[in-house]
Amino acid sequence: MLFIRNTKLLFKLCLIFVVFNAFAEEREAEEFAFTFVEPTFPRPLRTSPSEIPSRLKEKSDFPFNIAGFDEPLTQEYIKRYSTKAGLKWLSDVMENGKPYIAFIRQRIEERNLPWELLYVPVVESGFIGASRSKSGATGLWQFMRNSVKPYMDITEWVDERLDFWKATEGALSKLAENHRALGDWALALSAYNMGLGGVNRVVKQTGVKDYWELSRAKRLKTETVHYVPKLLAVSYILANQRKFGLEVNWERSPEWTRVNVGRSVDLRLLANASGVDLSKLQKANQDLFYNITPPDRNYLLKVHISDAERINAVLERTDVQLVKYYIHVIKSGDTLFALARRYGVSVELITQANPGVKPTILKIGERLLIPALKDVPPPNNERTSLDTTRFTDEHVVEKGETLWSIASKYRITPDALANANDMNLNDTLSIGKVLKAPKQVKTAGETR
Repeated sequence: MLFIRNTKLLFKLCLIFVVFNAFAEEREAEEFAFTFVEPTFPRPLRTSPSEIPSRLKEKSDFPFNIAGFDEPLTQEYIKRYSTKAGLKWLSDVMENGKPYIAFIRQRIEERNLPWELLYVPVVESGFIGASRSKSGATGLWQFMRNSVKPYMDITEWVDERLDFWKATEGALSKLAENHRALGDWALALSAYNMGLGGVNRVVKQTGVKDYWELSRAKRLKTETVHYVPKLLAVSYILANQRKFGLEVNWERSPEWTRVNVGRSVDLRLLANASGVDLSKLQKANQDLFYNITPPDRNYLLKVHISDAERINAVLERTDVQLVKYYIHVIKSGDTLFALARRYGVSVELITQANPGVKPTILKIGERLLIPALKDVPPPNNERTSLDTTRFTDEHVVEKGETLWSIASKYRITPDALANANDMNLNDTLSIGKVLKAPKQVKTAGETR
């Protein structure tokens, strides 16, 4: 009888274990999916004492240039990424990367850099060109605002962290510089994540120039300890897609070129005149804050090679209007500041469009060209247009934000945001200031 009771008890315990294990696996898959939709500070992996599957021990079809494939943490990440949820995520990420992969691979080969660097945007942004992290890192390669120089620029017109061409060139230059300084690719990657200064300090303090030794000694940030193993794991799986049951997409990626537009051009008018799909132009040039290229005569527009001839043909024509302006006749009481608020532009943009205008001396009857960055209603309807958005949410100002950047995030005009918060358009924002904001925010991956 005692034997029977013990048998029943053992059966119940086994059943509980099976159910609990299934639940744990399901939760792990959910956690995995969440982690990579919105990257968060990494938690230590729950390592399993079970034997690593034999296929994960096999060498890659592509020899690694970066040491660490056999490291336990890399193998654990290969296990995690090769789960059903992990492979689904990687498949989605590579779909995101279609427009950029061939371009990045070509730039890596031209510089004779390790092929594994192709997959840095997988770990950084999930290959989402317009990705923005909670910390403010932006674009495919997740540059912070304070790290753009000398590779890129951020102006009133553009955020070149979202320029896939310049960001790729900048990221590869940064990685190559890290390697020259540290002499090791794993350390170079850790410096991309942690900062070259931070890694140099650790190396100087310890006298150790080995990423894996520093990781095991916990001398690097937790995020950095996990960064290189993640990249190597992703590189291994994506370089051996068939081995993991991933469907290899043989569709050709678009080939890119850049066209010097020579002046401000509205993408909407350019697309209409050339017959090129507007969404293609917008997605390729997500660095533009508006749909208009800067007045800088050297600005280079990214276009598919297949569209370049049509784009150039339109740009060479003098009878086609490619930018829209409002003509404003100065009346009593007008100031450039008031006009900037009304038309949703800055005073600087108005002065750039009207060389010789004196901000302090506007003549009644004088005609000004105002860049048409938004649709402006007649003056008597202006107040109504600003009140159509309901400001029912709050936005806490972060470092580097302006009314212009916040308005872009919420897909509203800067003057509407300023008006809702009783501010002037060019007021300086203090970190932590709480602003009234619309309920609906722009999600990662949307185009401007």
